[in-house]
Amino acid sequence: MSTITAPPAGASLADRYDAVRACTETLASPLSPEDQTVQSMPDVSPTKWHRAHTTWFFETFLLGPRLAGYRERCPEYGYLFNSYYEAVGSRHPRAARGVITRPGIEEVAAYRRHVDEAMAELVDRVARHPADGEPELIELGLNHEQQHQELLLMDIKHVLSCNLLRPAYRPAPALARGSAPPATWLDHPGGVVEIGHDGAGFAFDNESPRHPLLLLPFAVASRPVTCGEWLAFIDDGGYRRPELWLSDGWFTVQAERWEAPLYWTQDGDGWEVFTLAGPRPLDPDEPVCHVSQYEADAFARWAGARLPTEAEWEVALGHAVGTGRDFDAARVHPVAGDGLGVGEVWEWTGSAYLPYPGFRPAAGAVGEYNGKFMSNQHVLRGGCCATPGGHVRPTYRNFFPPAARWPFTGLRLARDPA
Repeated sequence: MSTITAPPAGASLADRYDAVRACTETLASPLSPEDQTVQSMPDVSPTKWHRAHTTWFFETFLLGPRLAGYRERCPEYGYLFNSYYEAVGSRHPRAARGVITRPGIEEVAAYRRHVDEAMAELVDRVARHPADGEPELIELGLNHEQQHQELLLMDIKHVLSCNLLRPAYRPAPALARGSAPPATWLDHPGGVVEIGHDGAGFAFDNESPRHPLLLLPFAVASRPVTCGEWLAFIDDGGYRRPELWLSDGWFTVQAERWEAPLYWTQDGDGWEVFTLAGPRPLDPDEPVCHVSQYEADAFARWAGARLPTEAEWEVALGHAVGTGRDFDAARVHPVAGDGLGVGEVWEWTGSAYLPYPGFRPAAGAVGEYNGKFMSNQHVLRGGCCATPGGHVRPTYRNFFPPAARWPFTGLRLARDPA
């Protein structure tokens, strides 16, 4: 597997485009054609679909309308690789992406080369004579592809975990085990604060507008919840006590027969966890990962605490975003460490994913990017071990349904003054 290198600060748009596109191919390179075609559940997309969809995005929103003389490589790809943009046409059902055996991975690679060659021409023109909105659309496309790089790792981990051989995505050196620092409380006085993006640099539309709000005094934990602490929750009957769970969460626990976080298994020697480097013994000091918002909420109630709101998280911990370890494709697993532990796991909040006051989605199909999902989802903050370097910000709002466990999701506790 080739080394993934980020473009240097101040890199040209062309260099940044090349680096992001190359990273996707590097992440896919350890996988066989069979690996890249499997869809292990409806929420998972095959690796080759991610590679093709991110290419379709540039073709559909940039090359088709903005590069004179551009010709699609295959018109049917518009149906196969559209994700959810209803305004640009019909699409293949999400839950059936695994039946798309053709095009194969080499044909997808050829599709990517076809689009990259045309994008090189467009990027060059934009660098010299940018038309209205073109640099912003290219930047959106690059950040969109980086999101899919993280999804690619999340999805292939689930795919490989379903194989009885329990294969590794990529063998990795043993992770150095750290010790989780003692958990303390970080007090915040509350008051009128501002959250949301300030307009400097790239941000997704759902991060704006910046706005004031009132917070009551609160405290957040100094680090995420660990696997050892989660084991205590399990040992105390946490998955068998309905009084700890929201109604829909308790229904889901029973229906799915949850007894531990996703990828945890128990044998005679204790607990084991499946990682992208294959199975290994559970480390009680590392942040717990692959828990749903339902589980996070139940754990917080068991611990006599609660989940922070996204505003509390941003004002108390946003300064720590980007202070963790750099993304390393060989070590895509959360580890215990010093500091606040931000960036090892996405941290569930108690906030529903809703628009900020004054939010307006962009006009046209690209406005479907975030706004249409502002229902039945919860916000996560902070980034994780699979998030591309430099991709997250203090204001970044990730979101998933409350039952989702296949993302790299954990939690941090919050509480009100005694």
